[in-house]
Amino acid sequence: MQTYNADGHDAGVIAYEIGKDNISIKFRDGSVYLYTHKSAGAAAIADMKALAKKGEGLTTYINQHVREHYQTKLK
Repeated sequence: MQTYNADGHDAGVIAYEIGKDNISIKFRDGSVYLYTHKSAGAAAIADMKALAKKGEGLTTYINQHVREHYQTKLK
């Protein structure tokens, strides 16, 4: 997983891993969730990938748009 660089902000997301049609998100509490095109929609996954790479806004986006739309809890 890649470290999520939140530019000094105390973000809930600490790491991510981008796949072809998914993104795995690791949160500060150690939990890891897999979001997929099927579970959250292709547009949401594209937005999450862009925010992850940018290092800004991913925690807020998840809380406001896809919080419960994960495919599975990995950890």
